[in-house]
Amino acid sequence: MYALQLGTGQLPVRILLIADIHANWPALSAIDEKFDACLFLGDVVDYACDPVPCIDWVRRNATSVVRGNHDHSVAQRVTVRPGGTFRKMVAAMRPHHFDVLNDEHLTWLAQMPVTRHLVIGDHKFLMVHATPRDPMDEYIGDNVEHWQQRLEHVDVNFVCVGHTHIPMQLQLGKTQVINPGSVGQPRDGDPRAAYAIIENGHVEFRRVAYDIDRTVQHMRDSGIDEQVIAKAEIVLRSGGNPTTSGNAEL
Repeated sequence: MYALQLGTGQLPVRILLIADIHANWPALSAIDEKFDACLFLGDVVDYACDPVPCIDWVRRNATSVVRGNHDHSVAQRVTVRPGGTFRKMVAAMRPHHFDVLNDEHLTWLAQMPVTRHLVIGDHKFLMVHATPRDPMDEYIGDNVEHWQQRLEHVDVNFVCVGHTHIPMQLQLGKTQVINPGSVGQPRDGDPRAAYAIIENGHVEFRRVAYDIDRTVQHMRDSGIDEQVIAKAEIVLRSGGNPTTSGNAEL
């Protein structure tokens, strides 16, 4: 059941937890942490225009990965119809993904597992992008009752998730649910790249500023429609959704 075992309880293990990079290389490259293990919780692509170095970084550095809903859609070459703000962003930028990603990148995205169980030091981990019931698509935020239902048959110390783009820590019995927030597109009102460090069972949420101008300019250099870029820039600079308070669109 446990696909990976790293370290022992006798040695400290420093874990970098990242999620929702969304093709934002300036954000990802701003993270400068030493780590013994890196857990990536899905969605390396979409929303910005630089997926190649992001995928390459994850492939080089991540100890374990799971597939996000955007990773899955890109791997399956799904064409998105424009809708709300986030859907318009994906619809405009995904064709550029198909131009720059090669078959090896797409195969890697398609072969990412949707769940991973692993042991690091003394702790058992479950990795999913969304929830244990629906690993790629379910949004339940920090609803304690819903998480208690999702954890009824889960016997781990940490459930590590992404998807909502909002940092979260819930202690439910012996299990902590940890969402490190989004590296490439935070939606909690803080535009800095979000991630977490787990060391000796202690979770620390961290933020780092990055060059948003560089991310926006790369969209422009990639030929993205200026109206879409304007909306994307508002999302990035505000650390959230410019039109609604919800996070479940796309």
